[in-house]
Amino acid sequence: MSTTAAPNVIRTVDPASGTPLADYVPDGTERIESVLAAAAAAFPAWRDAGFSRRSELFARISRHLRAHKTELGTLITKEMGKPLVEAEAEVEKCAAGCDYYAKHAVEMLADEHVRSNAAESYVSFNPLGVVLAIMPWNFPFWQVFRFAAPGLMAGNVALLKHAANVTGCALEIARIFKACGAPAGVFETLLVAGKDMEAILADPRVAAVTLTGSEGAGSAVASIAGKHIKKTVLELGGSDAFIVLADADLDAAAATAVRGRYQNTGQSCIAAKRFIVENAVYAEFLEKFVAKAGELVTGDPLDRATQVGPLAREDLRASIAAQVRDSLAQGARVALGGAALERPGYYYAPTILADVEPSMTVFREETFGPVAAVIRARDAEHVVELANDSEFGLGGNLWTRDIARGRQLARRIETGAVFINGMTASDPRLPFGGVKKSGYGRELSHYGIKEFVNIQTIWIGPAQT
Repeated sequence: MSTTAAPNVIRTVDPASGTPLADYVPDGTERIESVLAAAAAAFPAWRDAGFSRRSELFARISRHLRAHKTELGTLITKEMGKPLVEAEAEVEKCAAGCDYYAKHAVEMLADEHVRSNAAESYVSFNPLGVVLAIMPWNFPFWQVFRFAAPGLMAGNVALLKHAANVTGCALEIARIFKACGAPAGVFETLLVAGKDMEAILADPRVAAVTLTGSEGAGSAVASIAGKHIKKTVLELGGSDAFIVLADADLDAAAATAVRGRYQNTGQSCIAAKRFIVENAVYAEFLEKFVAKAGELVTGDPLDRATQVGPLAREDLRASIAAQVRDSLAQGARVALGGAALERPGYYYAPTILADVEPSMTVFREETFGPVAAVIRARDAEHVVELANDSEFGLGGNLWTRDIARGRQLARRIETGAVFINGMTASDPRLPFGGVKKSGYGRELSHYGIKEFVNIQTIWIGPAQT
């Protein structure tokens, strides 16, 4: 089979070899209508099912995910190239997220009593209805469960529009919900092209939409949702700063820098991308960073020894290669890697570019692949200035032995999260999301579960004097 699909066919391709995996026929108008109708019909009963029944569903899903971790991880790896060890960890994280919301959703959404002039007044949190989830390929299970666990535990029902290159994952997730006892219509996958999305977004049965993806996709979806006055949560791109101050533990910082940049072959919105280092330790940190990154094992993602796999698609490799070429022409220098690998599949060598300036492409744009940009800063004030010199504001790292100073600097960094002396990561216990062109709204924690509820005031009289 050619890697180019026939018209009106969705084709998945193994990025480790470039060979096709499967062809899928997109949903037609009739099935789209059927799915929308089923979701709308399922909502009232699911809303009224209660937390206990919903918790039982997610407990079963969690057990299923853990029992089938290797086969599900293999599916992820085959479709988007993530090293198998990381793919299995992603499935395990989904199970943990299901467990967390199965246990805590009831307390997160408990009525909040408020003293007022009423005999009784309180705030209740009621589900909105059908929520459309438009999800990306880079964490094809976790991105879905990150929304689905809190969203469905709150009493909403979900429609998933997944990235085309992980269609097998999308269908498997829907199958898991059904196999674990989700009622018909509570969770379903739609196989639709972008051109069909506007009508679905506009449909009055869709109450809200959550999107994780590119800035362009977020802008387009928010425009349509805004036209129809529908709630949106957007988690978009990132160009996270990894700040190394002069008093940092450089060995720990360099080790985390490698994990933070090259995990998932660098294809993560919250990956460390711009490594901003105080001048006093610039050369030493760069040497340690290059040495540790040079030890990474690149190869077949199904081999458990592999730490860096292929990029998910051929066009993504071409994009990262162009960003490197442009930056070298602008004056950056290669400290490690810097080229595609001569082998089947969409491999690009783990790369570090040194002496990067703010005007260069790898500083200004999001780099979605195994490329790190190392930037020299004069002092701590300059570090903050450089970190904030970005249209993105998702996450970031700050490395220092002076925790009090780190706290002060963290508040000045314009991002949704700052991790001091640790790797940026999503955690069900903590809110996740960004500012600026990294989007708005929050996922995870009690903040995330409340994004798709009606926060309703209940006032009971008579008024008290």
